[in-house]
Amino acid sequence: MKISYNWLKQFIKLDWDAENTGKLLTDLGLEVEGIETFESVKGGLKGIVVGEVLSCEQHPNADRLKLTTVDIGNNTILQIVCGATNVAKGQKVPVATIGTTLYDTKGTPWEIKKGKIRGENSEGMICAEDEIGLGTNHDGIMVLPAEIPVGTPLSQIMEVESDEVFEIGLTPNRADAMSHWGTARDLRAGLLQKGMSLEFITPSNSNFRVDNRTHKISVEVTHKDLAPRYCGVTISGIQVEKSPAWIQNRLKAIGIKPKNNIVDITNYVLHDLGQPLHAFDSKKIAGGKIVVKTLPAGTKFITLDEIERKLHPEDLMICDAEKPLCIAGVLGGIESGVTEQTTSIFLESAYFNPVSIRKTAKRHAINTDASFRFERGIDPNITEYALMRAAVLIKEIAGGEISSDVVDIYQKKAEDFQVFLSFEKTAKLIGEELPKETIKNILTSLEIKINNITETGIGLTIPAYRNDVTREADVVEEILRVYGYNNIHFSEKLNASISKTSNIEDYQVQNKIAAQLNGQGFFEMMANSL
Repeated sequence: MKISYNWLKQFIKLDWDAENTGKLLTDLGLEVEGIETFESVKGGLKGIVVGEVLSCEQHPNADRLKLTTVDIGNNTILQIVCGATNVAKGQKVPVATIGTTLYDTKGTPWEIKKGKIRGENSEGMICAEDEIGLGTNHDGIMVLPAEIPVGTPLSQIMEVESDEVFEIGLTPNRADAMSHWGTARDLRAGLLQKGMSLEFITPSNSNFRVDNRTHKISVEVTHKDLAPRYCGVTISGIQVEKSPAWIQNRLKAIGIKPKNNIVDITNYVLHDLGQPLHAFDSKKIAGGKIVVKTLPAGTKFITLDEIERKLHPEDLMICDAEKPLCIAGVLGGIESGVTEQTTSIFLESAYFNPVSIRKTAKRHAINTDASFRFERGIDPNITEYALMRAAVLIKEIAGGEISSDVVDIYQKKAEDFQVFLSFEKTAKLIGEELPKETIKNILTSLEIKINNITETGIGLTIPAYRNDVTREADVVEEILRVYGYNNIHFSEKLNASISKTSNIEDYQVQNKIAAQLNGQGFFEMMANSL
C-alpha cells in the first residue's frame, strides 16, 4: 500500500522528515518497506528558468533554425539556437540551462550541454511543454506570461509538487488502516505516546446541500445480507474533463493514473477515507431505478476491462430496471460508466459483505482497489459521510447540482464491540505491568471509548471500523504496539528446569521446551509449512 506523506499532512500538520515518520509507522505495526521520492514533474524543473528573448534572427547556415539571444537574469545573456517556428523577440520563455537534466516521454534522462549547431554556439535550450513534462504539446516553444520576472525558477510558478511516498506492508487484519485517514489515526496515537498532541483535521461536509430534487433515482436492495448498507445521490449538470493538478498529483504519487475529474474524485476519496465509490451515468440507468440483487447463473456481463464474464448465481450485482450495471464492490460495467459526454451521475457508496465480495473477486480473477478493501471489511458507518465528501468535491471541481436526497438503506446498524480488559491479564500478556494512566491514554488515542473503570479492569467500546479488535487479547495487542515493543523489559534469563534423561528424541526435546515456554506465558503458533 502506498501512502503519500503530503497527503498524510492534510490530517496531521507534522514537520518531521519522512524517515522518522516512517520509523514511527513501522513501530506502530504499519511496516514501512521503503520510501520513494515523487515529483509531479520528473526532475522538478531544476535548472529551468524564465528567460526573455532579446533577439531572434534567421540562422545563417540553416533555413529552419533561429539564432536567438536570451536574458535569463543575473546579467547573463545566452545565445541559443532554436528550431521552433513560434519563437519571437520579446517573449518570456522557459530556458533549460547548461547542466540541466531533462527526461524524454519514457523517463530516460538526457543533459543539456553547450555545443555548436550548424556552426553557431548554443548555450541552452528554449523548451516546449512536452520537453519539460508540463504537457504533451510539441507544436512550438512554451510562451509564458509577460509579467513573470526574468530569472524566476520555473518551479516557482508551475504547480510542481515533491512528495515522499511510503510503501507499507499492511497485514490483512488492518482494514482500518487502508487509507490516509486510517494511517493518520495510527500516527496520531503514536505521536500522543511521545507527548506530541497535534490537531487531527477531519474533512468537513458542511458545504453539502441538496440543490433540487429533479433527478431522483429509487433504490431497492433485495439481498440485505450481502449489502447491509447502500447509499446514493444524483448530481446533474456536471462537466467531465481533466482533474485539477492537486488531485492528479495526489493520485500519481500513489501510482494511480488520472482519468477524468469524476473518476479521479472517486479514487481520491477511496484512498483518502478508505470508502470505495462508484459513479454511474444516470442517463444510462433504465427506469430511474437501482436494484441490488443476484442474477441467474450464466448471465453474460461485459466489465470495464472489455471482458465478457458469465455470472455466478451468488455474484451480487448492481442493476437497473432492465440490465446489470456493475459487479457490486468489484468492477463496473462497460455500458454505464462515466464518459466525456456524461452530464449527470448517480454516485454510489456502500458496505458489501466481505465474504461475498472476496468469493466474487476470486471467481472472476479480478483484483481492484475497491474489492481489496471490501473483502477485508471497511467501516460501515462512514458510507454516507464519504458519499457527501465526494459529492462536495464533484460540485467544486466538475460543477453541477446535487439533484436528489441521499438514499441510505441501512436496516441494521453495525454495532461497536464491547470488551472488558483485565489489568491482571494485560500485565500477564505484556510481561510487565503498565501504569493504568498509560493504558487509558493509549486506548483513548486509538478512539476506544472507556465506559467504566474498576479495580480489576476497564469496560471498553471498540469502534466498528476496528473489526480486528473483538477480544481482550486484541486490545492488549493494540496497547502494546502503541506503547512500543522496544519499551518492554525482558529478563536476560529464562527461569525453567528441564528433567534430565538419556536417549531423548529430538521431537521430545522440542515438546518439553514448548511446554516450559507455555508455562511461562508464551503462546505457540502452528502454521502450515511453505
